[in-house]
Amino acid sequence: MLAAMPQPEWPPQPAVFRAQYAGMKDLVDLPPGDLAVMRDLAIPGPAGTIPARLFDARERREPGPVVVYFHGGGFVIGNVDTHASIVAEMARTLDLPIVSVDYRLAPEHPWPAASDDAEAAARWVASGPAELGRAVTSIALAGDSAGGQMSAVAAIELRDNPAAVPVIAQLLIYPAADLRTDYPSLDSFADGYLLTRRSLDWFAECYAADTAHRRASPMANDSLAGLPPAVIVTASLDPIRDQGRAYAAALIGAGVPVVFREAAGNIHGFITLRRAIPSAQGDVAGMLVAFKDVLVEAEGNRVMMQAAA
Repeated sequence: MLAAMPQPEWPPQPAVFRAQYAGMKDLVDLPPGDLAVMRDLAIPGPAGTIPARLFDARERREPGPVVVYFHGGGFVIGNVDTHASIVAEMARTLDLPIVSVDYRLAPEHPWPAASDDAEAAARWVASGPAELGRAVTSIALAGDSAGGQMSAVAAIELRDNPAAVPVIAQLLIYPAADLRTDYPSLDSFADGYLLTRRSLDWFAECYAADTAHRRASPMANDSLAGLPPAVIVTASLDPIRDQGRAYAAALIGAGVPVVFREAAGNIHGFITLRRAIPSAQGDVAGMLVAFKDVLVEAEGNRVMMQAAA
């Protein structure tokens, strides 16, 4: 099925590539299924309104954590709709509200637009706006690929300049955590595993990031200490696999609790390929159970610390 996916002309036109990617969604991924709440939101951003969508398995909730999700797509493609299935699955499994963010895309909006939007969205959710209809006690940050990088960047920014409520956990799915250098997996899986070196180079050209800056490469930070507990997920056949491995090791070295999972025999993008790769559902299920465990413990610790204060 993946081999039958249409390939864009090269170099692709961003609008055409986006349309092709969105058009493949129903063929390669599962439907989102039913949720009590799937409601569009408008988040005030640094350059105008940031569209977003609230996913929740419950119509009403007691005060609690909210997860902020950033989709993947090389900072160029993807949107709330392309990742609706995995976000809905996350909302059901975690039994938490999820705010999925439609940040600005390159090349129309190059770096650091996406990271700026991610930080703004995280701070907005943390402020407990009335539009959510939920009392927010803490937030967690999650994302895949480019969105994993944005989650990591936002976690660092909110560590250094805290939001209204704390960030208690982060889920980084095959994150682009270090754009400064080429890791061995880039050569090992340069072609033939859906995400290619050529496409990564094109995404990088569109995004035009200062790769040595901490808002582009989380690994470039002087210190990673004091960040929230992390679940980091990689795919064994992914050209950016080693970036995720390296970031997990760096967090552990900085004293951050980390749960590391690698999807053996799977490729970059597997969380949105669950129809095309049925075994990916097991990897997704394990990832979400691990994240739920981290969230439950982290929120419990937050409650105890608040009570002791």
